[in-house]
Amino acid sequence: MKGDNPITPAGYAAMKARYDHLLGTARPEIVEIVSWAAGNGDRSENGDYLYGRKKMREIDRELAHLARRMKSARVIDPADQPNRERVFFGATVTLVDEDDREKTLTLVGNDEAEASEGRIGWGSPMARALRGAEVGDTRMVKGPTGLREWEVLGISYPEKTSRAA
Repeated sequence: MKGDNPITPAGYAAMKARYDHLLGTARPEIVEIVSWAAGNGDRSENGDYLYGRKKMREIDRELAHLARRMKSARVIDPADQPNRERVFFGATVTLVDEDDREKTLTLVGNDEAEASEGRIGWGSPMARALRGAEVGDTRMVKGPTGLREWEVLGISYPEKTSRAA
């Protein structure tokens, strides 16, 4: 169903680039290796053939997964967000916990989340707790270390870039 998978334009472009690379470069290379190896006799003891077939199955599985995710994707440009006073998809949020530790997170699609880079998935517990919050609001979030209170210090969205003709 179209739209079940919110994603930023950059996240969608990265997913599409990965799909195009697998389909246009990686898979043809493996097909060539498997074809060459198949011509070398007994396939049951042919390491190149067996490895190639295994690698091709992995690539085909990833291609199918990416195709499903792209089909269900709903590209949302955070720069188009009209209400910049609340936390919605694509917001970059600065938070502080009860121990005065600050954290800055950006709410992105689940497929482009990378916690170590401060990008959390839209479906994560923290993102769900922050949805709709304003500066000054506090939210309780259950994490791996238990329940923690976070206060929203700031909310920002990327600016719309103008395209010169």
